[in-house]
Amino acid sequence: METFSSAVSAASDRSTEPAERPVVRRQAAFVVLTFFGMVTGLLGGWFGAPESLVWSSYAVAYVFGGWYGLKESVRALQEPAVEIDLLMILAALGALFIGAPFEGAMLLFLFSLSGVLEEYAIGRSRTAIRSLIEMRPESARILSDGQETTTPIDDVEVGDVFVVRPGDRLPLDGVVEAGESTVDQSSLTGESVPVTKAPGDEVFSGTINETGSLEVQVTRKAEESAISRLINMVERAQEKRAPTQQLIDRFEQPYVMSVLAMTAVAVALPITVLNHSFEPTFYRAMTLMVAASPCAVIISTPAAVLSAISAGGRQGVLFKGGEHIETAGNVDAVAFDKTGTLTEGNTRLTDVSARGAVSGDGGSIRGELVAGESLTDEQLLAIAAAVQSRSEHHLAEATVEAARERGLEIPAATGFEAVVGKGVHATVEGRTIHIGNPRYVRTELEGRSVDGLEAGLDAVRDLEHGGKTSVLVVEETDDRLRVLGWLAFSDTIRADAAETIERLRERGVEQIVMLTGDNERVAQYIAEELGIDEVYAELLPEEKVDHIEALQERHEAVAMVGDGVNDAPALATADISIGMGGAGTDVALETADIVLMSDRLDRLPYAFALSKETRRTLYINFAIAFGAIAIMIVAILTAGIPLPVAVVGHEGSTVLVSLIGLRLLRFDG
Repeated sequence: METFSSAVSAASDRSTEPAERPVVRRQAAFVVLTFFGMVTGLLGGWFGAPESLVWSSYAVAYVFGGWYGLKESVRALQEPAVEIDLLMILAALGALFIGAPFEGAMLLFLFSLSGVLEEYAIGRSRTAIRSLIEMRPESARILSDGQETTTPIDDVEVGDVFVVRPGDRLPLDGVVEAGESTVDQSSLTGESVPVTKAPGDEVFSGTINETGSLEVQVTRKAEESAISRLINMVERAQEKRAPTQQLIDRFEQPYVMSVLAMTAVAVALPITVLNHSFEPTFYRAMTLMVAASPCAVIISTPAAVLSAISAGGRQGVLFKGGEHIETAGNVDAVAFDKTGTLTEGNTRLTDVSARGAVSGDGGSIRGELVAGESLTDEQLLAIAAAVQSRSEHHLAEATVEAARERGLEIPAATGFEAVVGKGVHATVEGRTIHIGNPRYVRTELEGRSVDGLEAGLDAVRDLEHGGKTSVLVVEETDDRLRVLGWLAFSDTIRADAAETIERLRERGVEQIVMLTGDNERVAQYIAEELGIDEVYAELLPEEKVDHIEALQERHEAVAMVGDGVNDAPALATADISIGMGGAGTDVALETADIVLMSDRLDRLPYAFALSKETRRTLYINFAIAFGAIAIMIVAILTAGIPLPVAVVGHEGSTVLVSLIGLRLLRFDG
């Protein structure tokens, strides 16, 4: 039998083997030979066959039935360690020693049979890795000088262009250069609706091109592709043990040693103190040893946890370890980031309002754009885009995109600096331009008179009441500061956000809060639309951490849901971190404990439900495993049940908990 320790350590090595692994077929063949030897020996004894034939048959059963158990016992003793396999080998030899070869053979047969069934159960959960590997093509059609060349994906470099035809899987990550098609990304994201891809759109390895031919420029090498990262994540997830598994591992050795000691006492005490005869005493001790062996306990946790990891993967939820499955089942408070989590994250510039002229003359901004006249909205946008072109913030990207859409010439900016969570400033044509929220203006420009500040703040407040995020554009010269105008942005609430929050409450989440760096009014607007309990706005990354820690003082387990970019400290602090990982976002994959690969928020209640069901399954399995041990021990001591009954009870409970854990593969929430 393969214990959990050896099963998990071998998970990655076996993940690349075909479904019908030679070692499993060999184990199954050994089980058949064991059964043949056991039955032949039994029938030979009944019908008076030659004694040599009877014992030869039992020898076949013992050799093939105990082969893998003996190998595992020897390996463990070399560490040194004592595992359950040794108990089974000793019990079988003990039965043979007292003249009960059939009982020993039956023990080895059922023990080896349960090992094959457990391997099947665990193997079913490992198919997540195999299916991911099968999604990855081995070669790509590289386009060079108008010619297509089939090239192994490991030899393809970033910048190469490959061709993918209708019905083909994409071999690598890239950006579409030519062509238009729909792409089925369900294997990677869990999203069942195909996505239209056109020039400029990102595509991912392992997904299926459906309708048209595409030419794609490679953006990541094979080992860095989305599918490769997923394979690595699933492999690491299956290797990480849940807290329950770790607890069982710690007590496995002491427990096995205790069973051996109990067996020795059960033999020695009745013979030396109570003057019982050797043969029935030894027989009962062997029966006790079999009944007390914790095979079902050992296998119950990995059977459930690995099945849950696989079930989640098929639903677009990646658990990065068994410990996260158990912890997520205890979550009773959830903190959400706003942008990219509760909202789509596709921020668009909606309002540009210039207030007045920039003083001075000369240069493109001071002369050509302004020339002493009132600043136009387009001129304000060009100035703002110049500063924001150096920033990676989503508002900055929206500003630059809007300027380009309008065909504006964006001037050069120098000396760019960002104040996290507040704003930015840079020098454009000799002028220092500040762009930020009111908090930035108040703190960074504290104590200095800003012309037009009150009018700007009033305008920002009006825009924010409508759910828009707004920033001020301020010019700084040697002798004055003045508000040039303001920009407003809007983001769309996710279509599934309200339903997700409602379902979280149904799942037992007591408190739902929003932690955002956005302004108070916009945050309140979103929270009211979604029915969120508490809102904390205008937060710096470290302030989000403070709120997570405050929630942890009041709740059993706190989950943080974010996009994995600005939320990394809060994600790391929460008991469970959940990343919005649309098609394998790098940061989300690296920082979160659980990744919603489909970028669908409605998968979050499913993740919590799967965690709760996994915990419930673990409790059921433990009850069966420990209950079977207790019942059999009591029955042996009071009713003297024979060894075959103990064998059936022991191996039956082991197979039962494996199959119960396997049920999670079909969990759909």
